[in-house]
This record gives sequence, structure tokens and C-alpha cells, in this order.
Amino acid sequence: MFTSRVLIFLQVLVFTIVSTVGTAHAAVISNSDHFVQTERQQQLAKVESLFARDVVQQQLVTLGVSPADAMARAAALSPAELTMLAQHMDELPAGGILGVLGVVLVVLIVLELLDVTNVFSGL
Repeated sequence: MFTSRVLIFLQVLVFTIVSTVGTAHAAVISNSDHFVQTERQQQLAKVESLFARDVVQQQLVTLGVSPADAMARAAALSPAELTMLAQHMDELPAGGILGVLGVVLVVLIVLELLDVTNVFSGL
């Protein structure tokens, strides 16, 4: 008799604890909050795809920054900063070919001025 009362008491106690611990709290969110969160997730995915490139990861390691730390910093950006970063990523040239051509041109001009080559003498 005593053991059945103890077991019943333990069952009631366990059911009470289990029913109160797992409760969910729901709230209504506005459309603007939803769209801000969705836009942030899209921009963060764009930055993550940029950081996933091998060239970018090698450059980060060269600069002394681990790619994981860079991604953590990007995730911690404010919405305005993340928007600015995502917009500037769209403005950068694909592959950086213009930068490479500029460097090659500067090297050729310097070599021409030092009389190492005669690249521009025929022009």
C-alpha cells in the first residue's frame, strides 16, 4: 500500500515536471520583422559563399585571419553593415581581372622606365 502511494506520487511529480518544462511560447511577428530576418539570412548566405571560395580563404590566411573567425565577424555585423558588405561584393569585378591587368601594366611601365624592356618603344 505504501509503495503504491509513493509510486503514484512520483508519477504525478514526473508528469508535472515534464509538462511544464517543454512548453512553447509563441508570438506574432510583423511582416517587416520577417522580411528583415529573411533579407539578413540571404545577405549572410551571400557572404558565406564568398568566404567559401578557396582564393578568399587563402588570402585570409595570408593576412593572418582564420576563415572561421572572419565568418564569425560577418555574422556579428549589424544589419546595416551586412547590407553594405553585400552591396560592395556585388560591385567588385568578378575574378579581379582588372586588378591583375593594372598590376601588369604598372610593372611594364616601371621596367620600360628602367630600360629593362622595350615594350612601348614600338608604339
